[in-house]
Amino acid sequence: MAGNVTKNGFSSSMKDMLLSSAKRGDLFFAFAIILMLVILIMPMPVWLLDISLAMSITLSCVVLMMAIFIEKPIEFSSFPLVLLITTMFRLALNLASTRLILSRGYLGDDAAGEVIKAFGGFIMGNNFVIGVIVFAILVLVNFIVITKGSGRIAEVAARFALDAMPGKQMAIDADLSSGLINEEEAKKRREDLSKESSFYGAMDGASKFVRGDAIAGLLITFINIVAGIIIGMVQNDMSFANASETYTRLTVGDGLVSQVPALIVSVGAGILVSKAGMTESTDKVLFEQLANYPKALGMSSGLAVVLGLIPGTPAVPFFILSAITGTTAYYLSKQQKEEAAKVQAVLEQEQKQSAITKMTDEPIANVLKVDLIRLEIGYGLLPLINEDTNRKLTDQIKALRRALASELGFVMPSIRIQDNMQLDANEYNIYVKEVKSGKGEIRPTQLLVMDPRGDRINIPGEETVEPTFGLKAMWIDQSYREEAMFRGYTVVDPATVVTTHITELVKENMSELLSYAETQKLLDEMDKEHQKLVKDLIPNKISLAAVQRILKNLLQERVSIRDLPTILEGISEAVTSTHSLMLITEHVRTRLSRQLSNAYSNEFGVISLVPLSAEWEQNFAQSIIGDGDEKQLAMAPSTLQSFITKVRNVLEELALKGENPVLLTSPNIRPFVRSIIERFRPLSAVMSQNEIHPKAKIKTVGQI
Repeated sequence: MAGNVTKNGFSSSMKDMLLSSAKRGDLFFAFAIILMLVILIMPMPVWLLDISLAMSITLSCVVLMMAIFIEKPIEFSSFPLVLLITTMFRLALNLASTRLILSRGYLGDDAAGEVIKAFGGFIMGNNFVIGVIVFAILVLVNFIVITKGSGRIAEVAARFALDAMPGKQMAIDADLSSGLINEEEAKKRREDLSKESSFYGAMDGASKFVRGDAIAGLLITFINIVAGIIIGMVQNDMSFANASETYTRLTVGDGLVSQVPALIVSVGAGILVSKAGMTESTDKVLFEQLANYPKALGMSSGLAVVLGLIPGTPAVPFFILSAITGTTAYYLSKQQKEEAAKVQAVLEQEQKQSAITKMTDEPIANVLKVDLIRLEIGYGLLPLINEDTNRKLTDQIKALRRALASELGFVMPSIRIQDNMQLDANEYNIYVKEVKSGKGEIRPTQLLVMDPRGDRINIPGEETVEPTFGLKAMWIDQSYREEAMFRGYTVVDPATVVTTHITELVKENMSELLSYAETQKLLDEMDKEHQKLVKDLIPNKISLAAVQRILKNLLQERVSIRDLPTILEGISEAVTSTHSLMLITEHVRTRLSRQLSNAYSNEFGVISLVPLSAEWEQNFAQSIIGDGDEKQLAMAPSTLQSFITKVRNVLEELALKGENPVLLTSPNIRPFVRSIIERFRPLSAVMSQNEIHPKAKIKTVGQI
């Protein structure tokens, strides 16, 4: 029992000591840096130099293993600092060993410690000429090959990361606004983006540490040899041959001890900066990618056999390697065929099940039922709804419904997704109220890339047209994702392509999708304090169908109906003086002036306006005939065409300057001007003077 108590007490005290050390890590770190500076000034005993050299080699191995096993480079973002500290540590040990070699070199091979002696004897093979050659090769490999290559990779990666940062930030903001990610996830992605840019920038500069270390190693070695020979001959009465061999052996051994860990750390740096785009450890990425191409191993096996048959070539090693690569290629190819057969079997089973389902008689009621929105997909797109991933199509559609409800107050109807065997494998159709409103073709295993500048995309892939807006795009393999983002391209996954297409079609047809039942549901779900307003208004002053028509008028111009209490208050005010739904809608828009002014403001909070001239105001006012809801525009076709041409020219000219202006009219002609504008520029906003909030900032950028 006493032994157990002692053991537990010891464990507890060790734990407390470790916790205390962790809390004082800043002091230990500062103390270690001070010790390195002390080494530069104070002489070091031989036994401590041996321990320090062993520590240097061990630390370099730890750095290399970290670079191999981490999954993302930013997980080791402190690497530039580690590189600086290890370089400083090696240079300090170089100076300490130089002091021992020059002061005690005449004592023999162990004058600078057992570690340097071991390297001088084992690696050099007791021949200092071989040691000099090995040392020179190590320095050249480190300086010219590894350090230069990793430095170039870090430089290019830093430049691409900086250029792609605006595009990546816009993608994060887009995912946040669409509801695919929350605020916490968006904040984490922004932090990762900042860390990535800072990491590659720091690595670009940190590679200069290794280059300077290699140059310093060469200079120290040259100085040690020359100074050692002079000291041995002048001060210790050694012969030239004896002094040359002794001091060269010690100096080259010292150089090897410092260059081996330097080479290890350089390899670690090269691996780290070369892992851009990888999301797993190095071994997994290499083996998985090699396993995807058994044909390459098979060709290598055949080439090894041919090399083994060349006269004078040792056949056994080549035949052994050929057998290994050939066997591996055979089993990998067999495994791929088995997986493809399984996928094909599942696909055929789904096709049979779908055919059986279609053959069964459906109830007449199901045939008569109309789907407000329906998405039909080919069998090749089934993984988009079956895969268990965070980016699958069904999750994005759910996020889309939430985003539309938050942005426009419109609850999008549920989307029915079904497979259609008559479509091509990668094709999809979108139906709105049983009418095909959009179609497209996507690649479920690839990524869609677009250049915001409209330039040609310089990445291998399949050229195509983006189905929603008709922009030039390209389908690329997922392995090119990082390269595309580095170049500032817009990168979209297949599910997002379909979701974007659905979003635009829903916004275009919102007024048709708002049903009578949906309007009643919106009113029923209002807060209790607003139910009295609903009861007083409907049906005493206005019918539910009329309210539905007014809401449709607002949605047709993409005006949010989320502030339903203000809309109902505006209707209640207007019905006392008119029963014209057009005039009631205009009054409601006036009540929503704050919302409209905010929606059409730019990033600086300013509304860019293009007012109609007095001449066009008069032309429209004189062309309106009828009363109430019977009012209509009766303008001469030539005059109407002249107006359309002038509006198109002015708006296109302003668009080239980066302006997205609002067309400003008087209140009585606004609906008629809008009815013309929506035919050729449906996304251009038309406002009346009454809809500009008094506190809104405005500027006039043109005139019609």
